[in-house]
Amino acid sequence: MNTEGMFKLYQKELFSLAYRMLGSVMDAEDIVQEAFIKFDQLPRKESIQNERAYLYKMVTNRCIDLLRSSSKQRETYKGTWLPEPLVEKNDQKDPSALYLQRETISTAYLLLLQKLNAVERAVFILREVFNYSYDEIADNVEKSQENCRQIYHRAKKSILTDSEEIPSVAVGENHIKSFVKHLMDEDTEKLLELVSEEVILYTDGGGKVRVAGIPVVGFQAVMRLNQNLLRMYEGQFSYSFHTVNGLPGIRIQFDESIDRQFVYSFAFRDGKVEKIYAVANPDKLRHI
Repeated sequence: MNTEGMFKLYQKELFSLAYRMLGSVMDAEDIVQEAFIKFDQLPRKESIQNERAYLYKMVTNRCIDLLRSSSKQRETYKGTWLPEPLVEKNDQKDPSALYLQRETISTAYLLLLQKLNAVERAVFILREVFNYSYDEIADNVEKSQENCRQIYHRAKKSILTDSEEIPSVAVGENHIKSFVKHLMDEDTEKLLELVSEEVILYTDGGGKVRVAGIPVVGFQAVMRLNQNLLRMYEGQFSYSFHTVNGLPGIRIQFDESIDRQFVYSFAFRDGKVEKIYAVANPDKLRHI
């Protein structure tokens, strides 16, 4: 198969691997593109028996290298770090995109993965999401099968002790649309039916957009902050509903004079919004 044919066949799943590893849409796209270019330049690529496995190994190792080289940059990141949102218009859903399993692409899930180091993350994702055998994983990360098995079980125990609730698409969309309506109406009673009293708001401005520097905790504080934002910019913004990281989300776009946008995603627990994630860092929204 030629490189163009392989790109069409494997690009989406390789992107989903890289995105889960990095939490960056743009870096994931760059790494996948680079992998195909390098593969095409191999002197004896015709002798490679399993092209898919070879590409997976290239992408995995490049992600590990990038995570290691950027660890210092992450440590000095200003404010709360959130992954770049993966945004899809609700009228442009791809029903065949099984590679983007909703429960393993959510913002909450990607944040759990951040607790793992680069190799742990690679082992866990390849096993948990892509159902790789330990033999295949060992070849990818150049460790023994037994070592990979231990890494996987240790990682699973450490990050998946309290998995989030994933509502159906219809339920989630209705929930978020109702949330926006009652937020705009400042209807506290209705909002309490939708949002947990212990809700936490995480905002990522990257030091480039003024946002809360630390997580905002509690229903009253979170609703007050959002309602103050809406009042401050009344008539100067529009909003639209999208699928963000596999779950219902919101995009808020401000007028050109303000030149900023927010992308909201959510995590649910017991039928209510438990966590709200708002990305405003313009560097993380350039792909939208």
